[in-house]
Amino acid sequence: MAHTILIVDDDPDIVAYLEDVFTDEGYRTVSARNGKQALAAIESERPDAITLDLEMPDMTGPKFNRALEKSGRDIPIVVITGHPGLKYVIPGARAVFDKPIDRLALLAALRDILGQDDN
Repeated sequence: MAHTILIVDDDPDIVAYLEDVFTDEGYRTVSARNGKQALAAIESERPDAITLDLEMPDMTGPKFNRALEKSGRDIPIVVITGHPGLKYVIPGARAVFDKPIDRLALLAALRDILGQDDN
């Protein structure tokens, strides 16, 4: 069964790009426009990993992360941000990428996080 990646970002162009990158590699994707939608998606979709933007309306990435920690769920997070100075505000993030995103590095990090071979 394919791993599911939850894409949390309010920019539809970034979401579309990440969906293409991940589905081309055989991953299943689910998206959310903010942290509130992401928390709901976690309950219904049970993602294996999350890509998380930091600056979003309604619930920012850091607020989402705190809510996720309180829920007791341990889902690896990859931060994807257009604000490099904020990249360390998610303690425990497994990887951090600035926008524009290095596709190959992102996929390599995701494979490592999910325990997949490069083959």
